[in-house]
Amino acid sequence: MGEAYFYHLTRQTVDQALLPLLSKCLSNSWRVVIRGHNPQAMASLNDKLWQGPSDTFVPHGLAGDAGEADQPILLTIAGQSYPHDCLICIDGADVSAQEVEKAKRVCVVFQNENRSDMQTARNQWKSLTQAGLAAKYWSQAQGSWELQAQKSAV
Repeated sequence: MGEAYFYHLTRQTVDQALLPLLSKCLSNSWRVVIRGHNPQAMASLNDKLWQGPSDTFVPHGLAGDAGEADQPILLTIAGQSYPHDCLICIDGADVSAQEVEKAKRVCVVFQNENRSDMQTARNQWKSLTQAGLAAKYWSQAQGSWELQAQKSAV
C-alpha cells in the first residue's frame, strides 16, 4: 500500500521542487506520472524541465507525444491514466484513495500563494487519511524541508 506525501512550497516554484523529487524517484527506478489540469501549464513545465541545468536533467515527455510509453517521467493532465509507481499531482489535480493504494507513492505539490491549490490539498489530506491511508505533510517554511504532520495507515 502506498502513501501520500504533501509538499507545501513556500520558497520554490513547482519546477524547482520537482527536480529533487524526480531524481529520487528515478534512483528508485520508479516510473513517474506528473498530473496537472492545464495542458498549457504542463507544456510549460515540460519546457522548463528541458531547459534546466544539464546536471539536473530528468528524462521526461508529454502524454500524447511519440514514445510516451518509454518515458520514465510522463506529464499528463487530469482524466488521463498511465501506469506509474509514483503519481505527482500539481496545480490542484485530484487523487483518489484507490490511486494511493495502488502506487508506491503519491505526492501532492502545492504553492503557498495559490489558495485554491492549498484548499484542494487540505481536502485531499482529509479524504485520504479518513480512508485510512498513510500521509505525511512536509513544509519548507523554515528553509529546508521539515515534516510537519503525519498519519499512519489504519
